[in-house]
Amino acid sequence: MNLPIYQVDAFTRRPFSGNPAAVCLLTRPLPDETMLAVAAEMNLSETAFLLPEGEGYRLRWMTPQVEVKLCGHATLASAHVLWETGRLAPDQTAHFATLSGPLHAARRGEWIELDFPTRYAGPVAPLPGLAEALGVEIVHYACGENIYLVEVEDEDSVRRAQPDFARLKALGLRSVILTSRASGGDYDFVSRYFAPNVGINEDPVTGSSHCRLAPYWAGKLGQTRLRARQLSARGGDLQVRLEGDRVALCGQAVTVLRGELSLAEA
Repeated sequence: MNLPIYQVDAFTRRPFSGNPAAVCLLTRPLPDETMLAVAAEMNLSETAFLLPEGEGYRLRWMTPQVEVKLCGHATLASAHVLWETGRLAPDQTAHFATLSGPLHAARRGEWIELDFPTRYAGPVAPLPGLAEALGVEIVHYACGENIYLVEVEDEDSVRRAQPDFARLKALGLRSVILTSRASGGDYDFVSRYFAPNVGINEDPVTGSSHCRLAPYWAGKLGQTRLRARQLSARGGDLQVRLEGDRVALCGQAVTVLRGELSLAEA
């Protein structure tokens, strides 16, 4: 069985920046172990699998090790591929059935807007060992669903952080979002994202983390429209809009690879 597969750089307009995701277009369901094997072969933070279903698509996301419930950049990449390949007309909305419920994507000029659920991180006591594992001084701790969101004093502290991933993994957290206010006028806040326990030491650009960052910074800054920069080595830009229990995540994408996946028939 041969299946179309694409590699897309998401949350960027330039190739070889942003967050790369693989997008595999299915004609029938694949066993979970096969999808995980494909994700391991692609060796990207996430591989998306799209299967036509009803008026839209069933969308699943796999890291090289596990399935995840929500992934922003691979959703952005999936919508981009559907429009680019003509499976959706330019004015059509992409509808996805996922483990996080129905998700939608629409074109807004040169940008793609994702409609995602809001996620909250509530204040918690300092977690022993976390600041030392990140190599930073933390000024505020928040947590939700075993995902820690920690704020530091300034953008330079986010950029210069050099986590000890072995120590971070030993804390047993699903992931850590490191964030601060932006130092310049182009962005409102900056962040980085670390998830060694799901096989991703540092994710280049993380749409799902902004479902937590949006309400966090909206509360601190008193505004619901925010501009964000993720400060990984590849880097990426997002426009974020908080709308109650939903978050609009806007980004751009570019295809860098088109190919065919060869699978042995089951």
